[in-house]
Amino acid sequence: MKKFILKIIFILFIFNPAYSADQNIDMLNKSGKEINVYSKKVLNVDVGDTVFWKSVNPGHNVEFIKGGVPEGVEKFKSTYSKDTKYTFKIPGIYAYWCTPHKSMGMIGFIVVGNDKSNIEEIKKIKFYGKSKKIAEDLINSL
Repeated sequence: MKKFILKIIFILFIFNPAYSADQNIDMLNKSGKEINVYSKKVLNVDVGDTVFWKSVNPGHNVEFIKGGVPEGVEKFKSTYSKDTKYTFKIPGIYAYWCTPHKSMGMIGFIVVGNDKSNIEEIKKIKFYGKSKKIAEDLINSL
């Protein structure tokens, strides 16, 4: 009986979303010498974690890039100048950008569950302007 109770406690602990490690990313007009930037460009999270994007400065949003998310992930695009959040349920790499500032380098990547199985699809994304070089460097750092 004792082993059975311990197994139940273990299962509840492992699958309880209250133990997820939520993360925050600020949407900024300026950070150091960079303009229009997310405070974190690459973030590693576990399945079940929630990422909160804080609208510190107006005019920014978060949009998952078509072809830049694991299979089965639905389209996600937040409202401009509003805080938003997303709970990651499918492992893999998620590429996202700020819709109006994507060519200015306002992009980011989230790696969920340390799963990089969709890296080849990520490499095929057509980035524009300043984002092209930034994406190349970030992808190489994954």
